Amino acid sequence: MHIGLIGLGRMGNNMRQRLRDHGLEVTGYDPNPTVTDVPDLAALAAALPTPRVVWVMVPSGAITTGVINDLAGVLEEGDLVIDGGNSKYTVDRPHAHKLGEKGVHFVDCGVSGGVWGLQNGYGLMAGGDTADIELAMPIFDALRPEGPRAEGFVHVGPVGAGHYAKMVHNGIEYAQMQALAEGYELMEASELIHDVPGVFEAWQRGTVVRSWLLELLVKALKEDPEFHEIRGYVDDSGEGRWTIQEALDHAVPLPTISASIFARFVSRQTDSPAMKAVAALRNQFGGHAVQTAGSAEGPAPTHPTAN
Repeated sequence: MHIGLIGLGRMGNNMRQRLRDHGLEVTGYDPNPTVTDVPDLAALAAALPTPRVVWVMVPSGAITTGVINDLAGVLEEGDLVIDGGNSKYTVDRPHAHKLGEKGVHFVDCGVSGGVWGLQNGYGLMAGGDTADIELAMPIFDALRPEGPRAEGFVHVGPVGAGHYAKMVHNGIEYAQMQALAEGYELMEASELIHDVPGVFEAWQRGTVVRSWLLELLVKALKEDPEFHEIRGYVDDSGEGRWTIQEALDHAVPLPTISASIFARFVSRQTDSPAMKAVAALRNQFGGHAVQTAGSAEGPAPTHPTAN
């Protein structure tokens, strides 16, 4: 099978290599001339046999939409586009409609595995028509981990379902990471625990919390046991927010996932406005001590303690 792949960044380049390692022919396109196989999308389309299958692996949002629009101009009826990026599921149907005007088919696919996917394979969640999924199955089989297909690939439902499942996957991922991080901080604060990295390492086999994320935390602690080289600042790529928005729309309580995304917001504040307000209120109603701006010392009362 011969496919096109657009976007040869960290994941896209690794996916190209894994596909080739599994016997597929891949022609890649990227604006970076040092990694691309062809100079532009027209050349990509010309290089592929019909019906063409093109996998898109670019940043979500305007960049993905731009690529979809450009592909609509160079592909033909019967071709298939697979969006394997982290697009929000709500854009999948508009993208499918845009391509459908030219008779081009569309599949959305949530992809998990990160930079380790080349070695371990990728977890895949696809949305689209059954015939399109079957056409692309050699690609999915090459990308997924070894073992039973059902343990690394799922046809979730119609267009949009793959990215929806990936959105929920990432919401769960946020919560799992936050739980591991909170356990780390608590054990670091305890005088009883003398080997925090060792505890996490010992949890890797036999315990109910063993997981790949736990293994990655063990690896990170071996590289920097006290995280001296890392700031406690955590970004988010959007899926956690989308998950919470969906929960609100469906009146589904997600307290753990919600707390994990809010914790990331807290990580970006050097001096929380909300906590300033709380400190001011405590001082006003009870004369409780506050720290003055710029002070790194303990609190100094500004009024006598009321009670």
